[in-house]
Amino acid sequence: MELLKLGEVRTENSKDKVEQILQGAMQEFLVHGYAGTSMDRIAASGGISKATVYSHFQDKQGLFKALVERLAKERFKSVFGTEDLVGEPKKVLHELAVKALDGMLKDDEYMAFMRVLIGESERFPEVAQYCVSILVKPTVDTLQRYLASHQELNISDPEATARIIVGSLVNFMMTQKKKHGAEILPMDSHRIIDSLIDLLLGVRS
Repeated sequence: MELLKLGEVRTENSKDKVEQILQGAMQEFLVHGYAGTSMDRIAASGGISKATVYSHFQDKQGLFKALVERLAKERFKSVFGTEDLVGEPKKVLHELAVKALDGMLKDDEYMAFMRVLIGESERFPEVAQYCVSILVKPTVDTLQRYLASHQELNISDPEATARIIVGSLVNFMMTQKKKHGAEILPMDSHRIIDSLIDLLLGVRS
């Protein structure tokens, strides 16, 4: 068994502490919201000292942003992977939409965190803006570049089209989950995706 050097041990311990802090913070934010969560609560929830929390995160906002960043990276990777988008547009866009929507609808922790973020956005707009910059913008930018690279689609405004795709999927998720509309407006997510792609690209036989 290979022994870790002292510096490596310290690095591993630091990573473990950060993960411990983030896990405790997530539970506190989900239960008490952003305004109702304090660094004292986070330290207690994570089973660590307040000094340790402050040694890794300057304040509550920084900690919340770290959670947003982690969720954003996980969500982006789960949808887009690590390689450039290649392939026939209708197939590629359909697969992306399925991954994005299924991921949002089935990840209860992500949904709960988004509810906290949306609920606190009026009082703490800078936190919501950070989410847009690190989660929504990279998604729109990636879709925009892909659509622009396929001139055969004759899409006059790839950026607006990318925002339409993202907005449609988020609206469906919000209606079905956050607004509890699944029983009032029942619909399979794949019907939404198929119709959205057909509208954007045109129904091709």
